[in-house]
Amino acid sequence: MAHVIRDKKKLLHRVRRIRGQVEAIERSLEEGAECADTLHTIAAARGAIDSLMAEVIEGHIRFHVVDPDKRPTSEQAKAAQELIDVVKLYLR
Repeated sequence: MAHVIRDKKKLLHRVRRIRGQVEAIERSLEEGAECADTLHTIAAARGAIDSLMAEVIEGHIRFHVVDPDKRPTSEQAKAAQELIDVVKLYLR
């Protein structure tokens, strides 16, 4: 988990922003906001969570599996970068 510890401040900032979005969803429901507004807020929170997931997965691959920047021409590095790209695309 060294990659998480290294990026701890940045990741915690993201989590706090997500917490704010979830609280906005709660307020929206409590106040009876328009459905469309609530849906947009939910979609934004989901996007933020997906982005956080992609970042942690990328760190995991680079730290625990193989770092595609160290030997960028190796087959493992190419496969690792392809996996990172696919995960980011999937979680968009």
